[in-house]
Amino acid sequence: MITFVYTEAAMLGSGVPITPRPVRASERAYRQLRGEILDGVLGPGTGLLEVEQAERIGVSRTPLRAAVARLIADGLVMGRNGRGFEVTALSIDSITGLYELREGLEVHAVSLAAERRDVATFANLRLKFLAAPALLLQGDDGIRRYYELIDEFEAAVDAAVANPFLYSALVSVRTHLARIRRLARGNQDRLRAAAAEHLLIIDAIIAGDSSLAAHATHVHLHQSLTNVLATLAEDAATPVD
Repeated sequence: MITFVYTEAAMLGSGVPITPRPVRASERAYRQLRGEILDGVLGPGTGLLEVEQAERIGVSRTPLRAAVARLIADGLVMGRNGRGFEVTALSIDSITGLYELREGLEVHAVSLAAERRDVATFANLRLKFLAAPALLLQGDDGIRRYYELIDEFEAAVDAAVANPFLYSALVSVRTHLARIRRLARGNQDRLRAAAAEHLLIIDAIIAGDSSLAAHATHVHLHQSLTNVLATLAEDAATPVD
């Protein structure tokens, strides 16, 4: 007897109905807490008590613990003195360290992308980035769509590089970068400058110039880090009422 194993993709193509798989409680808790941390709803230093969070999310303590363990592995949560856990801080040292790693990975990734790129993909992205300044004038929705455009650019680079090991390392960095990006959301000047910097990177990739793509990425990351650190310094100097 022959047993056929159907993948979801094959079943979709054959018209076989698919029953959505239920999301496990631990996965649901993980997604909710991770999303709230990355969006800033749960800010740095926020305490996460097991009983309180389990009741709030609507899960038992066992899946909540599993979710927290994954967040600790992601570097988003740490143990708290006494009891419970807390969201990790965004210190100057941690941000600087993240950018040191980010530069090594992203500079190498865009260099490879310039050598292996699909020109049509990046030409299409170039048109979208040309419209970014107008997009940024459309309030929060426009800014959200701008960041989606950056995600699209990163996905295009990942696809061009086609290196699963480099991709995994970049995913880890991008998890923490999502928290840092919130610091620039209200700075229109910086967002417009970043869009122009992305255009330079894209142009270099389209031209197949790996050295220029690497240099443009280096400049972009230097400007990004400088802005983040300046924002943190301003926040620290602002008196609290």
